[in-house]
Amino acid sequence: MNVQKVNYQKELDKILDRIRKEGKVPSLLLHSCCAPCSSYVLEYLSEYFEITVFYYNPNIYPESEYEKRIEEQQELIGEMKFRHPVSFLGGPYDKERFYETTAGMEHLKEGGARCMKCYELRLSEAAQMAAKGGFDYFTTTLSISPLKNAQKLNEIGIRLGERVGVPYLVSDFKKKNGYKRSTELSAEYGLYRQDYCGCEFSLAQREREKEARK
Repeated sequence: MNVQKVNYQKELDKILDRIRKEGKVPSLLLHSCCAPCSSYVLEYLSEYFEITVFYYNPNIYPESEYEKRIEEQQELIGEMKFRHPVSFLGGPYDKERFYETTAGMEHLKEGGARCMKCYELRLSEAAQMAAKGGFDYFTTTLSISPLKNAQKLNEIGIRLGERVGVPYLVSDFKKKNGYKRSTELSAEYGLYRQDYCGCEFSLAQREREKEARK
């Protein structure tokens, strides 16, 4: 049976249009994977929401990479100008939870079942944090990457949102040249753009690909 794909950018447009007509400024918990990916999303969504950037990425390896990314995320929030307030909330670096979640999937290629488990782990934490904090919506920056499956991300987010009682803000941030705009903003703010997703398995895969090109 073929599953019809949803244009989540069009669905987001409808939500934003409704918010604009209501004249309200809802609160949004935005899970962010890194500063470059968040740059466009913050520029875009801060026109409509009061945003708390939630940095929860226990998959990132090594720890020095994690520290670099979380510091840059906070610096970017401090440098960018927004229509509505944007604040920062750091989650724990519980890397052992990531390894437990993806145990037995170390050999799988990027974009497969291991990544789906990782998405679920991070979005589950974001959903729980959104419920605990009384946010109107929650979402993630992950769909801005051309390498990320927006359909799966939204399916996971919607399911988790229904579980905790906080709507997941559907999105496909790579649309409307979102990824292109993120590269422009990265250049403007001098952001460090890593060449692997974050975990040690994606890093190893990227190194193998580099060697193969040589």
